[in-house]
Amino acid sequence: MVRIHRKKPNISTEVFVNTVWVSTFLALILTIPALGIFLGIYFTTSNLVVGAVVGFGIHFVTLAFSDRISKKLTEILS
Repeated sequence: MVRIHRKKPNISTEVFVNTVWVSTFLALILTIPALGIFLGIYFTTSNLVVGAVVGFGIHFVTLAFSDRISKKLTEILS
């Protein structure tokens, strides 16, 4: 039997908007530095492999701290 969860009626608009903003800022924090470093290395050295390795490395390091970043963003925006 498939159970379909019902929509929670007790979620306020303020909580929903706060969640959207925290998610948006978290996505920007996780992607922009890695993409900037990747493009910077690629355009200065013309080496795609080094840029990709360093960019992915930075991305996964920031991903490791995403829980802490999300909690701080929630504190700031609340």
